[in-house]
Amino acid sequence: MIDIVYTFITFFAVVDPIGTVPVFIALTSHFDDEHRRKIALRATLIAAGVLLFFVVAGELILVAMSIPLSAFQIAGGVILFLFALTMIFGESKPDEELRLTVDHRETAVFPLAVPSIASPGAMLAAVLLTENARYSIWEQVQTFVVLVAVLVVTFLLMLLAGPIHRLIRTSGASVVSRVMGLILASVATTNLLAGIASYFSIS
Repeated sequence: MIDIVYTFITFFAVVDPIGTVPVFIALTSHFDDEHRRKIALRATLIAAGVLLFFVVAGELILVAMSIPLSAFQIAGGVILFLFALTMIFGESKPDEELRLTVDHRETAVFPLAVPSIASPGAMLAAVLLTENARYSIWEQVQTFVVLVAVLVVTFLLMLLAGPIHRLIRTSGASVVSRVMGLILASVATTNLLAGIASYFSIS
């Protein structure tokens, strides 16, 4: 049985559903409610598909390239930590991703589904939390179900984007994003230390 709370918090931090709200509002400001719902649904499904690919094939790709998972875990921990630092000290998620907006016709795919929802951090977390040597198939299924739950939360927040944004404003979303970055930094450090311990135990 996986630690559901830990897994949920990890995915919530890397996906950052609240930080997606201002991005969604800005990208869909010229669409009516029906189109906004369609964009939100499509973006969520695409993100789920991308992350499912990393859950299923991420470790297989590493094995095919003869990369030990402990090395990937260390690298993933470092990258997640750097990603967390950008969330804490760099541009907020809304500010950074709104600059990527160039064409509203494909907003559901880019930058909404990738990299706003299925962020690089989420892809790495999907691989690290479904390691075949540490987790059974059933536990990996549980992890993906938790990931889907976070995506459902993201979808619901996009549907409620208008009222939420009026409540917390862009500055509020920025604060939440930075708090999520701090949590993610702790998760990244845990993964880094676990990877180092695993590497030296194998060696």
